[in-house]
Amino acid sequence: MSVHIQDIQFKEPSARVKERFQSASPVISGASEDLIDMQGEKMVLNLGPSHPATHGVLRVILEMDGEFITKATPDIGFLHRGDEKIAENMTYTQFIPYTDRLDYLGPLANNVAYVLAVEKLMGIDKSLTPRCQYIRVICCELARISAHLLGLGAFAMDVGAMTVFLHTFQEREKIYDLCESLTGARFTTTYTRIGGLSRDLPDGWVAQCRKFLAEVVVNFDESETLLTRNKIWVDRTKGVGVISREMAVDYALSGPNLRGSGVNFDLRKAHPYLVYDQLEFDIPIGSVGDCYDRYLVRMEEMRQSVRIIQQCLDRLPGGSVNIPDGKVVLPEKGKVLSSMEELIHQFILVTQGVDAPPGEVYFGAENPKGELGFYINSRGGGTPHRMKIRAPSFVNLSILPELLPGHLMSDTVSILGSLDFVMGECDR
Repeated sequence: MSVHIQDIQFKEPSARVKERFQSASPVISGASEDLIDMQGEKMVLNLGPSHPATHGVLRVILEMDGEFITKATPDIGFLHRGDEKIAENMTYTQFIPYTDRLDYLGPLANNVAYVLAVEKLMGIDKSLTPRCQYIRVICCELARISAHLLGLGAFAMDVGAMTVFLHTFQEREKIYDLCESLTGARFTTTYTRIGGLSRDLPDGWVAQCRKFLAEVVVNFDESETLLTRNKIWVDRTKGVGVISREMAVDYALSGPNLRGSGVNFDLRKAHPYLVYDQLEFDIPIGSVGDCYDRYLVRMEEMRQSVRIIQQCLDRLPGGSVNIPDGKVVLPEKGKVLSSMEELIHQFILVTQGVDAPPGEVYFGAENPKGELGFYINSRGGGTPHRMKIRAPSFVNLSILPELLPGHLMSDTVSILGSLDFVMGECDR
């Protein structure tokens, strides 16, 4: 089921912005050459890479006609680390910590997406234990809430709402407490393993998670009270940065940026994985495609994530979190110390990695920023021959050259905040 989160319709997408721009910029509205000469030269302005509103090391080269943008060229690569090439020089398991550093606001979801791609290559994706699948879904949705909370807080602070930023970070600290109890780390989790998980849920973790879910929905209400009807927030986001349905599809946007433009597509529904097909949740979609719609979509997505986690906790089955295969999952330490066969299995897994068959696969997961996909080309053995990461932030930023022209300089901050990108996965 899909839910439309805004009933307000505009006669023409971004009509208000176009009217402002054309009235103040004769160059765009088809003025004569004489009038163009009278205007003088345009100004080139660098936004970033050291500007807080670019949410990282993004540089946007703006050509300005007064206060209006006539051309925008994003410049990326300042954070490039060569993750895809690094993956070709280590085992599949050794690369898991590097996925934490992609969208570092939702590392648990990155771990799951990557491991599911490897498991698809090995043909064990259908053999995962039920308990493992439910815990992985909980991890993915906690990561979605955490990432959206930070995205909302940073977006609000960019346009002047500091209080919302403090509200959202308060709840993110609780998620970090849950991550620390579950994985031993607050930020770089590296929790998922090929064939299962690094460990089971600790004692008392389910009750701790339920307590968090009861508290975070109150935070959602408070944030919406501060923003949704706030005149400054509405003026800075409604009718600004409109992405039409056709434009969103043409630029291959994904995640909330795609659904905010009215496209009902979510990989958890369209191509279900893990146990998403057994859970009840709605997909919020927008109707205008502006910054305000993208904000409303993310707010409702967080509520749906709470709904998903509650169902998983209610249905959480018992049993092991790992598949019973010593050639894929590390054996128990006690058996390693008492059995030669188990010792050999551990030695081979640690030094050579899992023995993946030759072939190529692609798996895409619905991450907080959109579709995070991994293409793996294998020639056999424990190391991929080639790997390609489909980073949603990279794809979503490709729309800036078409989206920004025609807007005021001040609108750039709102538009970048509404796209909610992370340069860690964009540059990879």
